[in-house]
Amino acid sequence: MTTTPEITAAGFDTLGLAQPLLKALADVGYETPSPIQAACIPVLLAGHDLLGEAQTGTGKTAAFALPLLQKIDLKRAVPQALILTPTRELAIQVAEALQKYAHHMPGFHVLPIYGGQSMVVQLRALSRGTHVIVGTPGRVMDHLERKSLVLNNLQTLVLDEADEMLRMGFIDDVKWILEHTPAERQTALFSATMPDVIRRVAHEHLRDPKEIKIRSATSTVVTTSQSYCQTHTGQKLEALTRILEVEDDFDAAIVFVRTKTATVELADKLEARGYSVAALNGDLTQGLREQVIERLKAGTIDIVVATDVAARGLDVARISHVINYDVPYDTEAYVHRIGRTGRAGRTGRAILFLAPREMYMLKLIERATKQKITALTMPTPGEVANRRVAQFTQQVVDIIKTEKLDFFFDVVRRMEGEQDIAAREIAAALAWLATRERPLQMPGAVNDHAPRDAAPAASPTNAVSPAPTFERKPDFKARSKPDDGAAAEPRRERPAKDGRSDTPVTQRTFAPGTLARYRIEIGRNQGVLPKEIVGAIANEAGIAGKDIGQINLFDDYSSVELPANLSNDLMDILRRIRVRQFALKTRVMEPGEFVDTRPPRRAPPTRDSKKPDWKKPAGAKPEWKTKRS
Repeated sequence: MTTTPEITAAGFDTLGLAQPLLKALADVGYETPSPIQAACIPVLLAGHDLLGEAQTGTGKTAAFALPLLQKIDLKRAVPQALILTPTRELAIQVAEALQKYAHHMPGFHVLPIYGGQSMVVQLRALSRGTHVIVGTPGRVMDHLERKSLVLNNLQTLVLDEADEMLRMGFIDDVKWILEHTPAERQTALFSATMPDVIRRVAHEHLRDPKEIKIRSATSTVVTTSQSYCQTHTGQKLEALTRILEVEDDFDAAIVFVRTKTATVELADKLEARGYSVAALNGDLTQGLREQVIERLKAGTIDIVVATDVAARGLDVARISHVINYDVPYDTEAYVHRIGRTGRAGRTGRAILFLAPREMYMLKLIERATKQKITALTMPTPGEVANRRVAQFTQQVVDIIKTEKLDFFFDVVRRMEGEQDIAAREIAAALAWLATRERPLQMPGAVNDHAPRDAAPAASPTNAVSPAPTFERKPDFKARSKPDDGAAAEPRRERPAKDGRSDTPVTQRTFAPGTLARYRIEIGRNQGVLPKEIVGAIANEAGIAGKDIGQINLFDDYSSVELPANLSNDLMDILRRIRVRQFALKTRVMEPGEFVDTRPPRRAPPTRDSKKPDWKKPAGAKPEWKTKRS
C-alpha cells in the first residue's frame, strides 16, 4: 500500500470533476473541498482502489460520491455502484447526498435498501431500474439471495464506516457480499479507525490501494459554551430572534448559513425586525468585505450573516455568539465556525439549530468537540417580554441617575395640572411612545412587572394580558330547543382554514390523460402532510382527489402529480395557495429534476395474506423469517 499525503485544492474545479457535478456543488454552497475530498477525488477518478482513514463528519461522503457519479452511464439503468453502510439512517443520508450531487444529471436514480422497509417496495423499485444502490449488509444479502439484485455490471463498491460494521457484527456479511461482486470492480473502503480485521479485508479484496489518512482538525473548544435548539425550518427565524432577545452578554454575532442567497434573505428579514445586520458572502468585493468587518468591529452593526468561505480569516474580538442557523455539512466546519467566538481569553456562546431529521449530527459534533451540547428551548413570548421590560427598566434607572431632568419634571407637572392626568398615566403613555417600535408586551406574554397596587382583574391573576373572549356555546339541547320566546342564538361562522377560501370552489373536470409532476415549495421540514396538500388543492383549485396522483415529500419541497397542461389561470391559483402559512409556488418540474430515492411506504405482507401482490422467486424465504437487519 502507498500513502497519499494530505493535500488542499483551491477549488473543486481543479480536481477534474465534470460540469454537472460542479454546478450541483455550487448550488449547495460548496466552494472549497475539505482535506479528504481534495485527497480522495483525484485518486478515485484515476481508477485506483482506496483505503481511507477519516473520522465521520469530515466530508468523506462527497469524497467518494462525486467520482462515483462521474463514472455512471445514465443510459444503462442497472446497478453500477454499491455503497454499504452500517445503519439505515446512514443509508438514507448517503442516498439523499447522491441525489443532491446528481441534480444536473437527468434520469439518475439511486435506491436505498435496508431492513425494516417493505420488501415489496424495494422489489418494485429494483425492477424499475436504478444506477446506484445504497444499503445495509443484511438487506443487500437478502436481495442477492433472491436474485432481485444483480451486480454483474458493478463498477464501484464503497464500504462506508467499515469499523462500525465490524463493531455491529456485519464483517462476515461484508466479506460474503464482496465475494459476490465482479473482481474487476473499483473498491473504496473508509473507516474512522483501522483495526487488524479491517486491514485484512483490505488486503484480500482491494487491489494495490492508495492509502489516505486524514488527521481530524477538530478539538475541544474549552472557551465556548455550546447549545442546540431543535426546530423546524419554518420556525427558525422566530427562534433566532427570540434567542437573541434573551441571551445574556450579547455583544455581536455571526449567523452561519449554507448559501450566498440565504445570507441576503436572512439579513433582510433580521433588518426588518430591527436588528443592525449585514450579509457577508463570496459575491462581495474585497473592499465591501473589509467594510462589513470594520463596521462589525466599530459596533455600527451587531450581526453578520455569512457562509463558511466568506467568514474565513474573520477575527473580531467583540463576537460573543456564533449561531449555526443552517447545520454545517461536517464537524470540521462546525469547529471552524464556533472558533470565531471565545477569542482573546473571552468566553463565547455557540448555538446550533437542528431540524428533527438533522439530529444525527448532534452526536457527531459532540464526539468531535469532546463536549456535551446542552438542549435549548425556544424562549416563550413571556420570557422575551420580561427581558424587554428588565432592559427598559434599567434604561430608565440609568437616565434618572445620570441626566438632569428638572425641565421634564416641570413638563409633567404642567400636564398634571392642565390636563388633570395622574403622573402614573403620563409615565405609562411615555413608556408606550418610547417602546412602540419594540413593544414590551408580546402577544400571549405574561406581564410579571405589573404594579403591585394595580386594580385587580376579573381573572384570578393579574399577570396574564386580557385575551379575546367569546360567548360560551350552549349545550346541545339548548341549541336544539331554545326556551319559549327566546330567539335562537345566531350560529358563529367557522373561520377559514389557512390557505383555504371561505367560499366553495366549483370542481373542475379534466379529460382522461397523463399526469405531470409539479413542484411545490413546502416539505417535511415544514411539517406538512400529504392530506393537507390534497385538501388545499381540491378546495382552492377545484381539482378532485381522483385527479391528484402521487405525492412525494422531501426536506424543503414536495412533488405532486396533477393533470398535464393546466391553464394559466389555474396555475396562478396553484401558485398562490398557502398551506401551513407557506405559498405553494407551484411549477412544472423539469425533466430529470425528480429522483425518487424514497419510494412511497406500503404495509409489508403479513403471514395470513392470501393474495400477496408480488411474486417470490422459487425457493425464496418468506420475508418475516429474515433475521438480518
